[in-house]
Amino acid sequence: MTSTSRGKKNAQRVLALIFWLIVWQLAASAIGHDLLLVSPVKVVQILISQVQEAAFWATVAHSFVRIVSGFLLAIVTGVFLAVISAGHGIIRALLAPFFSVVKSIPVASFIILVLIWAGSNTLSVVISFLMVLPILYTNVLQGFMQTDRKLLEMAKVFRIGLRKKLYAIYIPGVLPYFSAGCKLGLGLCWKSGIAAEVIGLPDGSIGEKLYQAKIFLSTGELFSWTIVIILISSLFERFFFRLLGYIERRAVFTAPVSDNSDNK
Repeated sequence: MTSTSRGKKNAQRVLALIFWLIVWQLAASAIGHDLLLVSPVKVVQILISQVQEAAFWATVAHSFVRIVSGFLLAIVTGVFLAVISAGHGIIRALLAPFFSVVKSIPVASFIILVLIWAGSNTLSVVISFLMVLPILYTNVLQGFMQTDRKLLEMAKVFRIGLRKKLYAIYIPGVLPYFSAGCKLGLGLCWKSGIAAEVIGLPDGSIGEKLYQAKIFLSTGELFSWTIVIILISSLFERFFFRLLGYIERRAVFTAPVSDNSDNK
């Protein structure tokens, strides 16, 4: 993408954002009641006052660490299980019913079960983990299963070692599926994690603040915390995919040129 096209795309995003902010402001002015719809100006004022408090950052850190921990645990577990399943049909058959059940059970049911089993302190970690795990497992497994069989046969004929096959065949083939799974999982982990906090009400969490805003009919705080969730999830997504791109480039550049030890 050239700098001109990138600048044009960014300009379109800014204009779209300004358009919807104007629509929001006009709608709030027309309704004329902050309880029903607070104006964006009021929300920004509330947000500015919140960020000046240490408790605000402690709350953000509380939810961020737990939800991101669940997401990262799901990545590690999902990739590990997918690798095993790709090489062993019996493992794939044993895990299929488990993941089918996990995907079909409503999030609210999981939240209540985890509250009973583990309490509210680790609730968002477990829920984020459970919601993302099936997506990562399914996507990575599909990537392995869709690997070009002709390339694998050629690697077998020329006795190419495992390290070379990993860098030249498996990683390039699986990475698009992994990235797609992470993109889906990131959105879902924040939605499910915050929903879990709203129901479980762990102390010092964003979910607790949202619930308190609902109890005290503070629409402005409800909107401000929602904007905070959007911002931190978007920033983490940008950071994560830049890190993933860096790791991908490093994997390509550091791929083994020779693998004589594997061919002996």
